Amino acid sequence: MWRASRRVAVGLAALLAGSALVALATTGSSLGTPAASAASPAALPGATNGSYAIVDGAGGVMTFGGAAYDGDTLELSLAKPIVGAADDPTGGYWLVASDGGIFSFGGATFWGSTGGIGLNKPIVGMAPTPDGGGYWLVASDGGIFAFGDAQFYGSTGGIALNKPIVGMAAMPDGGGYWLVASDGGIFSYGDAAFYGSTGAMTLNKPIVGMAGSSNFNGPNGYWLVASDGGIFNYGAAQFFGSAGSLHLNKPIVGMAATPDDGGYWLVASDGGIFSYGDAQFYGSTGSLALAQPIVGMAVMPDGGGYWFSAADGGLFNYGDAPFYGSGTGQGYQVVGMATDGVPTLQANSDLPALRPHMARGGSTASGRSAPGPRYFAGA
Repeated sequence: MWRASRRVAVGLAALLAGSALVALATTGSSLGTPAASAASPAALPGATNGSYAIVDGAGGVMTFGGAAYDGDTLELSLAKPIVGAADDPTGGYWLVASDGGIFSFGGATFWGSTGGIGLNKPIVGMAPTPDGGGYWLVASDGGIFAFGDAQFYGSTGGIALNKPIVGMAAMPDGGGYWLVASDGGIFSYGDAAFYGSTGAMTLNKPIVGMAGSSNFNGPNGYWLVASDGGIFNYGAAQFFGSAGSLHLNKPIVGMAATPDDGGYWLVASDGGIFSYGDAQFYGSTGSLALAQPIVGMAVMPDGGGYWFSAADGGLFNYGDAPFYGSGTGQGYQVVGMATDGVPTLQANSDLPALRPHMARGGSTASGRSAPGPRYFAGA
């Protein structure tokens, strides 16, 4: 089974509004804020304590700051690794494996999976419908698999893509979705509008992140960011600057927009932060020697702080983003961080093949004992 015997390379796609980076509810509830509606500024939590959770490649879930723990797949022998997670608006959450296997926890309902189907390409993410009555799975060839009340609006499964799909984002009304490829190709379906892409351009480096202007509500648009810090803006999204002309110590792995869309942050794998427009610099790990690279970031709803998530579960908080604990030392290999902050499309990072990590027991922040030994996709 995957954790002990298969050597795999895990493609990480922490996705916008409904995959490996999702919106968490605060004390006492499950990951209960609708991921798609949380993308709307009007629907952001009015009060937040900055709760967050960490999801790892074996399906381990660690919760902090009052975010509810509803279960994980650590005690299961998975055929393929977990590559993402999604929040159910009615309570609970789903984990999705690269073969499309779905694992539901709390109040989340199982609507179906591709776990028993021979896929042409692996699943790289998922997005739920606004009412939690279904979800979409997306494969790296752009194949879309719809379950429950999720409607199929189209896919790139029959198209020869120049580069693989690394993520998807659903419209807040559930009436459409975008697919994004690593060359910046954008594919829009249903009522998701197309504003432009870099698919026809020769990029110096691949696209690793995306952020939405007005969070795909109201005047629409989006930014794409490449691993060299190049920024490409479309629709209502304005250009405030980029790191494309700078010599970076480490590549950019993600970006996040400010709540008013007046700026954005870029984050590098060493935790270096580059802020533009009205995005404030609150601190970075760029000068620290990290045990594992940064794989993504999340921003507080008020834009007053941010977190970095490292591959080993390390959490770094700045500004008004609180620290409640981290997964460091638990043997985790992070595929995503869920938070009640602003959900964003994060990096697509390929981790090298399997290596063992020893977790020698002890209590996690959610009160669950950590088993050991365990095997995870390692760096």
